[in-house]
Amino acid sequence: MSEILNEQELNEVQEKQTNEKKTHHNASSMDFDWGVTTKKAEAYNAEIRTELEKIYGQTLSTIQEREVIDGTVIAMTSREVVVNIGYKSEGVVSLNEFRYNPELAIGDKVEVYIESQEDRSGQLILSHKRARTLRSWERVNTALEGEEIIKGYIKCRTKGGMIVDVFGIEAFLPGSQIDVKPIRDYDAFVGKTMEFKVVKINQEFKNVVVSHKALIEAELEEQKKKIIEQLEKGQVLEGIVKNITTYGVFIDLGGVDGLIHITDLSWGRVNHPEEVVHLDEKLNVVILDFDEDKKRIALGLKQLQPHPWDSLSTGLSVGDTVKGKVVVLADYGAFIEIKPGVEGLIHVSEMSWSQHLRSAQEFFKVGDEVEAQILTLDRDERKMSLGVKQLKADPWEKIEKKYAVDSKHTAKVRNFTNFGIFVEMEEGVDGLVHISDLSWTKKVKHPAEFTQIGEVIEVVVLEIDKETRRLSLGHKQLEENPWDVFETLFAIGSEHEGTVISKGDKESIIALPYGVEGVCMTSHLDKEDGTVAVEEEKMPFVVIDFSKEAKKIMVSHLRTYKEKAKKRATTTSSKSNSQDMERTTLGDISDLAELKSKLEEDQKRK
Repeated sequence: MSEILNEQELNEVQEKQTNEKKTHHNASSMDFDWGVTTKKAEAYNAEIRTELEKIYGQTLSTIQEREVIDGTVIAMTSREVVVNIGYKSEGVVSLNEFRYNPELAIGDKVEVYIESQEDRSGQLILSHKRARTLRSWERVNTALEGEEIIKGYIKCRTKGGMIVDVFGIEAFLPGSQIDVKPIRDYDAFVGKTMEFKVVKINQEFKNVVVSHKALIEAELEEQKKKIIEQLEKGQVLEGIVKNITTYGVFIDLGGVDGLIHITDLSWGRVNHPEEVVHLDEKLNVVILDFDEDKKRIALGLKQLQPHPWDSLSTGLSVGDTVKGKVVVLADYGAFIEIKPGVEGLIHVSEMSWSQHLRSAQEFFKVGDEVEAQILTLDRDERKMSLGVKQLKADPWEKIEKKYAVDSKHTAKVRNFTNFGIFVEMEEGVDGLVHISDLSWTKKVKHPAEFTQIGEVIEVVVLEIDKETRRLSLGHKQLEENPWDVFETLFAIGSEHEGTVISKGDKESIIALPYGVEGVCMTSHLDKEDGTVAVEEEKMPFVVIDFSKEAKKIMVSHLRTYKEKAKKRATTTSSKSNSQDMERTTLGDISDLAELKSKLEEDQKRK
């Protein structure tokens, strides 16, 4: 439809109007209606008017309410936008409905929804927001399929990102899709209009995900490719600190990112990259390596500084004493920083003259100031070993004077074994108390029965082994050997009262007087009444064997009543034999007397 009358139609109308005027002018005065002068005269007759209305109607759009059509912005105020849709009157739309598009200008094409052809004041009522909503899903899907770049208005923040108004639909913009750089202030984007790309649509739940990052990634990839093609190892570039992590720093090299690993930030120890660099800081970095396929660039910062080992004093040598700070602790030793980038290791074996296996944490903690002696120094390999025990005198150099044989001392119990107790006389001087040297009288099965770890006991030096750096010690030697006296008190055959301490299958332990323990065969615990002795029962025992060297006394309860029975039997037998002898002797005497009388009589007869 044409919005104005064309030239031919105008000529035809003008010609008809001229003819009509002539006809009226030539009419006789008698035919003139003077009353018409008092009435509103019609400009056109009915035929012409009908034709003109038809032509005029063809210049206007035919619209229906609740319809979405396109219009043109013809005027704008601070509050409203006037839109021409080709209707007999223009429509007005609130400017707020165009806040997503701050660049709206006169002449722009916009879509509007016909809410009402005329309100009470005859105004055409339009809505741009409703038009966008009705067409939104169709346009969003079209934008996704065609990878179209669209505009959206960021309304507010939400968990994990932002809410964006796109075609009247609330779309989700993930925080990771706002920019290629990490975003630290999300609120700065609220109220902005930006370009986006639809990356995902959930038709079932009517969810739309958009991305601004996707628009610049393709451009960045091309830019990154060109930059990487120009890179060379050893090249120094200026960059900006883009992101800081626990393992390193990401540097923006102008469209492409590189990583400075935490170990390449400084020649010294770095606990966290924030100790060296800060966000948005400009700095020079050197390219260490890069991978064109994976678009990875390894950068270095410390490589731009001379290595601290190169500036180490040439006069420093083995045997010198140095000071430093503990920077790292491990079970096997401690790393000491002599100066930034120059470290030495103190092995745990060089921390004390003691031979006990211990960890470095027992001697130092991170941050301690330490004085140590240089044991080895390799400038080529940039390695140094240190020792702290060397700053103290070796206690074993004059061990014979301080811990002479037979001298008495106190020692701290450090450890147990099945065969004895390890004790510490002082730092670096250890000794062993054998289990057999703990007590003269008691049978110690395990050292835990005698003492506890950490306790202090008295000892006597029995022997010095300087090569193995060990002392043989004794505890029982603090007292005289009671077995010299026991040899007389517990003579074989002597009887003593004892208590059954414990019973075994073959042997039982008996507590004897003077704190001595004896051993009794379990079969010798049978009592005279046929019962068997039980633990804690007291009864007499007879000594059947004594060994001073082995410090062992064998006793028996069975022998006590067996010996008595044997003695009683021996005594009875002796008495019986005496009576028999008496009877025999008297009989023999009477017989001899008779024989003598008979012999005498025979002699007389002869």
